[in-house]
Amino acid sequence: MSKKKVAIVQPKSLAKGLLAGLIGGLVGAVAMAAAERFIPHRARVKAESPDDAPKSTADSMHWTFGAAVGAAYGAAAEYFPTATSEKGAAFGMALETLSQQGTLPALGLLTGSAPRVSAGQLTSHVVYGVTTEVVRGFVRKRL
Repeated sequence: MSKKKVAIVQPKSLAKGLLAGLIGGLVGAVAMAAAERFIPHRARVKAESPDDAPKSTADSMHWTFGAAVGAAYGAAAEYFPTATSEKGAAFGMALETLSQQGTLPALGLLTGSAPRVSAGQLTSHVVYGVTTEVVRGFVRKRL
């Protein structure tokens, strides 16, 4: 007698995908911040105010960006499961490229010379991507 495996397919839901991705993105941002304490990286975000404002500005941007990108990723994963390839590592690498070599320099928010991807930057973004995917998948199954 052979045993058959049955896959349970959940109906697609934009709201559930956004929520699962948002939660995953926040947890991913925590994991990325932890990774950056151990992995040196070159690029720093500029802040124009003195004293404590630079850290709070960068922190606010980090959490907001992490949550928003996670939510967008969750929505994409809901309708395009291939977006989750490599357990989120591909997402993290794509995010590194888009943010560090596109968005942040274009907004004048990246200090230093011409933006280049360092091993530390890439690693911390892969940590973000993988964590976001693991948490998103876990949360989505429970919604």
